Amino acid sequence: MPSFDIVSEADLSEVDNALQNLTREISVRYDFKGSKSTCEHKDGVITIFADDELKLKQMQEILRGNMHKRGIEPGQLDFQKTEPAAGMSVRQKVLVKQGIEKELAKKIVKQIKAEKMKVQVAIQGDELRVNGKKRDDLQAAMAFVKGLGHEQPFQFKNFRD
Repeated sequence: MPSFDIVSEADLSEVDNALQNLTREISVRYDFKGSKSTCEHKDGVITIFADDELKLKQMQEILRGNMHKRGIEPGQLDFQKTEPAAGMSVRQKVLVKQGIEKELAKKIVKQIKAEKMKVQVAIQGDELRVNGKKRDDLQAAMAFVKGLGHEQPFQFKNFRD
């Protein structure tokens, strides 16, 4: 019976590469000259330190651009609330989403069942397993999930015939 998995994951080595590019770009930009703006990555959480709100916004844009160049979709990043840090500087945590949350998984399963497709969907941890009798049914399910327009990007892996 053909099947595939719907997952949402980001390659953390590509995240590190994008952050290295961000650091390199900040070090050569004139508007960041003399600033103490930095970024760190640990366990899927990026922490951005900036001198002020303007530099923080610029760093966010550079980060989004570098992540996109590295194949990580902007929906994969979850920007948290800005926090004040020492002095006038600010700090912001950015979570790199890994896996599909339970609520979103249930919503996707419900939407696929509402379409009355000839597939079965099962939640397996932080991914979804889709089974069907025909390959065409699975491809239709893939197209449907792509067309749902969720903010979080999905990948389709482990396709078996």
